[in-house]
Amino acid sequence: MQDERRGHVLREDGERLAWRARAGRAPTVVFLSGYASDMTGTKAAALDAWCAARGQAYLRLDYGGHGASGGAFTDGTIGSWTEDALTVIDAVTEGALLPVGSSMGGWIALLVALARPERIAALVGVAAAPDFTERLMWAAMAPPERARLLADGILEIPNPYGPPTPVTRTLIEDGRRHLLLDAPIPLHVPVRLLHGQADHEVPWEIALHTAAAIEGADVQVTLVKDGEHRLSRPSDLALLTRTLAVLLGEDGG
Repeated sequence: MQDERRGHVLREDGERLAWRARAGRAPTVVFLSGYASDMTGTKAAALDAWCAARGQAYLRLDYGGHGASGGAFTDGTIGSWTEDALTVIDAVTEGALLPVGSSMGGWIALLVALARPERIAALVGVAAAPDFTERLMWAAMAPPERARLLADGILEIPNPYGPPTPVTRTLIEDGRRHLLLDAPIPLHVPVRLLHGQADHEVPWEIALHTAAAIEGADVQVTLVKDGEHRLSRPSDLALLTRTLAVLLGEDGG
């Protein structure tokens, strides 16, 4: 088992982006976390243990304003967090990649794949939420909330997992420059989308919209009838690792 390495990559503005990685066989599994989440979560840790046991290369990271990375969360956008992911990936890894994106990380995984198509071996989304700033956040705001966001530049929205989450006008406006689901997504690698049908944050139908938008034919959606948004129960984690094992040419064990 390779020891875990930890470090930071300097962003152009001088902020430090934190990462943890293990050397191993290709492709490198890259875990991309969700909005206001970080690389110490249940899925990230479970994948670390799974990759370590199998000698699989693995990378997890924190976007700016998340976890152990520098910067303010409210300064971040889909575009900046995608650039953060690419900055760490380019600095720490070589060769083929297998991004695993959770929630917002699923959107970022797709954007990473489009930015580095020659390096992508396959992609997995876990409750992936492409276009969530527009389809979920903006769409759910009542007219007074939209007016307040536009006037004040920030709005706090309820978070079922903790304190209210700040949403910025910049996040919404930048998100519109990265929308994917209204046009074909030119991705031609195996894609697996895992989604719970009891997900109250990101409707499972988004997995179907994402699958339909991806141009490649090797796309599969797995729905977990009683699965909630996090998909972090032991059974959910077992589904995720079985999915990865098959993509990596193993027996799914």
